[in-house]
Order: sequence, then C-alpha cells, then structure tokens
Amino acid sequence: MTTPNKAYPPIKQRPIEIMDTTLRDGEQTSGVSFSATEKLTIAQLLLTEVKVDRIEIASARVSEGEFQAVKRITDWAKENGHLHKIEVLTFVDGDTSINWVQKAGAKVMNILTKGSLNHLTHQLKKTPEEHFKDIAAVIKKAQKKGIDSNVYLEDWSNGMRNSKEYVFRYLDFIAKQPIKRVLLPDTLGILIPSETYSYIAEITERYPQLHFDFHGHNDYDLGVANALEAVKAGAKGLHLTINGMGERAGNTPLASIVAVLNDFQKDVKTGVNEKALYKISKLVEAFSGFRVSPNKPVIGENVFTQTAGIHADGDKKKNLYYNDLMPERFGRKRKYALGKTSGKANIENNLQQLGIQLSDEDLKKVTQRIIELGDKKETVTQDDLPFIISDVLDSNTAMEKVYVENYVLTHSKNMRPSTTIRIRFEDSVVEENAQGDGQYDAFMNALRKIYTQKKLPLAKLTDYIVRIPPGGKSDALCETIITWNLNGREFTTTGLDSDQTVAAIKATQKMLNLV
Repeated sequence: MTTPNKAYPPIKQRPIEIMDTTLRDGEQTSGVSFSATEKLTIAQLLLTEVKVDRIEIASARVSEGEFQAVKRITDWAKENGHLHKIEVLTFVDGDTSINWVQKAGAKVMNILTKGSLNHLTHQLKKTPEEHFKDIAAVIKKAQKKGIDSNVYLEDWSNGMRNSKEYVFRYLDFIAKQPIKRVLLPDTLGILIPSETYSYIAEITERYPQLHFDFHGHNDYDLGVANALEAVKAGAKGLHLTINGMGERAGNTPLASIVAVLNDFQKDVKTGVNEKALYKISKLVEAFSGFRVSPNKPVIGENVFTQTAGIHADGDKKKNLYYNDLMPERFGRKRKYALGKTSGKANIENNLQQLGIQLSDEDLKKVTQRIIELGDKKETVTQDDLPFIISDVLDSNTAMEKVYVENYVLTHSKNMRPSTTIRIRFEDSVVEENAQGDGQYDAFMNALRKIYTQKKLPLAKLTDYIVRIPPGGKSDALCETIITWNLNGREFTTTGLDSDQTVAAIKATQKMLNLV
C-alpha cells in the first residue's frame, strides 16, 4: 500500500519593512553632500522603482539647504501618495524640531532619544524620569499637529550590554506612548550576531505589541549578519543604505541584505525590487562620488565576472560555477574577464556573446595575444575583442616578406630621440640607427636609410591617427591608423598594441609588405 503524497501548505511569510536611510545616515559618509535635486531623484527612485517601504531623508534643523531638499521631496510625495513614507530625524527639543518638520511638510518624525544609561548620564546629565517626561511632551505636541512619531534608542546596543534595566524601564514607558515604531540602533557597530539575536529576541518576546526596527552599522563587517539575526529574532523592520554608505565603516548595505533574506529567510518577504538595486547603486555612486569596491557583493563591478578559464569552461558544462546569485536577478549580466588567466573557454564565451566564431587555429592566436596583454597587466574588455581579432588575423594572413625583427627606442630629456632597428628581408638582414623629433620619427628615418641602401620604394606617410578602439572601455589597447601614399596611390594600415609607438611600427610593417 502506497502513502499518497502529502500536500504541505505554503510557508506563511511575514513582511519585513525596509527603511532606507541613505539620504540621512548615508549622507554622513565623510565628504558626501547631496544637492536638493539629487536628494529628490534618489528619493523618487527608492520609492517608485526600488520600492522600499520608507525613507529617512534628513535631520531637522541642519541647514536651509536641507530644509529646501525636504520640502521638495514632501511636495512630490504628497502629490504621489507617498507622504507617510517620508521620515525626518528629530530631537527632544520642545517645539523646535516639530515646527521645522511641520513647515517642511513632513508627517513622520524619528525622535532621537537615549538608549543607554551611559549616554543619558554623561551627555544629557538627566535622570531617566526627566528624559521620559521630555520625550512624552514632544510626542504629545507632535500628535496634536498631526505628526506621527517613531523613537530611536541611541546607543541601544551598549544599553543592552551594560544597562539592560534602564532599557527595559525605557521600553515600559514608551509602550504606553502613541508611537508607531521603536528603532533599535547598534550606534557604534559593536554587536556580534549572537548578541543581536539574543537582545532582540528578549525584547520582542517581552513587548509583542511593539514594532521594532533594527539599525545596524558595519564597523566589524557584521552589518548583514546582524540584520539577518535581527529578523530571525522577530524584528519587523531594517534600516539600510545604498552601497552601505554611512559614517566610519558605513551602514548595513541594502542590496546584500535583500539578497540574503530572499535566499535564506523563506518565512519573511520584502517588497524590494531586486532588478533596480544595481541602477540605484550606480546613481548614488555618481551623485556622492563615493566609489563602490569592484568586489562589493551584488553591486560591485566584478562580482559577476569569471576570470579563471576553468570557471568559464565549467559554466559551459551545466553551469558548474553558478550559485543562486544570478546576475539577471539584479538587472546585470555575467562577464568573462580577458587576461592571462582567461583560457580558451573564457574567450569563447565572450566571442559567443558577440556572435563571432573562430577556427581553433585562429582562436589560439587570439588567446595568445590576450595572454600577452595580461602579462603586461593590461585590462582587456569584450569591446576590445573585435580589434584584437582583426589585428591578429590580419597580421597572420599577409605574406611577410619584410619583418621588423628588432628595435631599440630611446627618449631622454633635452636630447633627440633615437632608434636602432633591424629589418629582415627574404635575402638579408639590415640594421640601421637614426635620430628624429620623436621615437616613431626616428624609426622612420632609420627605415629610410635601409630602403635607400636596398634601393627599394618606400611609401610616404600622409596621415597618422591614434585612438582607443571605438567601443573600447579600457586603456589596454591603442589603435594607430596610418595613411600612406605610393606613386599617387593612397592606402591605410592599422596597428594595435598597448604601446602607441609599437602600434605604429606594426602598422608600418603591414605597409612594407603591401608595397
């Protein structure tokens, strides 16, 4: 007797609110300051394309420029039904922050309060009762003006380590206040994952009616791990930034934690659109001038680039080197780096993407050329490939009756450049030296001496162009295009190399053989 297949109910997922604080906490990155227009653009993309739940956009009372930026964002948000997703950091300062927020058109304020007895005692020099009374007064005034309040417990992580009794006294108090959310920051980035889980699990069990957000910093490179543990422990929201921006080592990066939650925490869900993460990353990078490391997970330039040839070969054979972090999830494509470790499979993958097919013999020649460039520590891109192919195959299809066997190029300050060259003909080898106005000019003067001795015709150079190959995105290759005239007939040859003068010499050798 067989047992019928049992149908398991789908996993019930609880939503995790994502609050992006790039425009507030992320702007505290050293040297970063967004303009009002930049802030508006980032805010619009975060809410409409990335689809985070909320954004924290500024601190109250900072400057007139900050006020104007907030006003532009709240005006747009009000017109488009997003006003209650806009939050501003405020302070326990009576009416001052409240009036600023109201004038700026915002409807949600995140009040900065003290989450550790150490901060309360030494910074504010107040008792817990005095602090709680001031907080309650601010919340009440905000409520009367139609402004919702969340509260930050600044230095909460140290509070849980060193003054837990105070933290619970605070939470007993705040649980009776008309607030929306309690925001738990690891202000100095001191927590390890086991502590994060333990502290938040204890709090969420004791106060199940409250909504807790976790706000992590990355001082020990544990921001993502701590955020994951916070969610496991029952946190209902996370505070994140684009590219992990923030002061010191930065905040928990948005792209990384979204990928981790989607792949490893199946009982929760976010509304974030993964395909928009790379786009917003590049925009913030451009606006901030804060460069993203090429190997930064999910959004770094190199994270979907295979370099080793064995990996490229494995990708062709049942995707042996793929994991769940597929680049298409994030609006990106897998790349195969070109260099000395590329191997034939890597180059074949690039050619396939370009729609180019080569014979095995030609592929070997192209591979060898790329390895040579890699040995010179040059970076070769896919866009360079057609020019490498053209140069390598063109060089090998011509019957080389004349060959530039060797040359020495010299250049010294306050002295004319000189060149010694050795040219191999079918019947002899000739060596000559000359000076010139530049290295290539010296090369041509030496070449004229040899051709005069041999009584051979030499084409006259009429035009000389140097450029990066069209479409090329690296400085690995330099293309030299030379126009020649021989007995009234014009023709052009090209040379390709990482060195401009060498590229010109290659173009010249082609001319010698054509003549």
